[in-house]
Amino acid sequence: MAFGALIIGDEILSGRRSDKHLAKLIELLGARGLRLAWARYVGDDAASLVAALRETLTTGDAVFSFGGIGATPDDRTRQAAAEALGLDLVLHPEAEAILRAKFGDEITPHRLQLGTYPRGSTIIPNPYNQVPGFAIGNHFFVPGFPVMAWPMVAWVLDTRFHHLHHAADYVEAAITVLDAVEGRLVDLMEAITAGFPDLNLFSLPNVPASADEVRSIELGVKGPAASVAAAMSRIKTEVGARGYAWQEKA
Repeated sequence: MAFGALIIGDEILSGRRSDKHLAKLIELLGARGLRLAWARYVGDDAASLVAALRETLTTGDAVFSFGGIGATPDDRTRQAAAEALGLDLVLHPEAEAILRAKFGDEITPHRLQLGTYPRGSTIIPNPYNQVPGFAIGNHFFVPGFPVMAWPMVAWVLDTRFHHLHHAADYVEAAITVLDAVEGRLVDLMEAITAGFPDLNLFSLPNVPASADEVRSIELGVKGPAASVAAAMSRIKTEVGARGYAWQEKA
């Protein structure tokens, strides 16, 4: 199964807030032997949200959606999800019970809107302030606040996708080649790509910011463990034979 991310909010696109969800989601997935296949940023415009969700809902991917599930006028993710699915928004009974327990005599119709989701949704527990997120199909909708969102994502990964943890034969390895430029190693990269078609090769050059820094290339591969080991052995041998110093990349 592929995992994707929708990160929602005009504040991200305008620069008023910096996104922290992408890096954390990659970390949460990686700790479980999983990886992120794609990510997409979307503003709060209702039409754009509906279009994005209609597209992602057809992929079959497991998608984590961050932001826009509050009850203020600029929070439109719940409504967009319902429209994209052709469903109505309804007050989820379990969410209603949680909200009434949380707010007590201070519960209001506005606060109950926090528990309205597309019909057929299930809730995602929120350990920070108890206001749930929701899931429908393979889409998982959590708040934009990291302190709430990240433990909710971890819960989804550990309950819905535990059977996938560390199930794939997929690793990544790399070395840092010192004082090197990509152009002089392209033939090696081409040979590795041809010799190990089951791997994905990557080359990440470091451009020095000052004369005191040494240019370098992070050169590596990712894929099945046995192929990665064989390819990295060949890369190290060839890089050394060409006179380059290199370091293991953690």
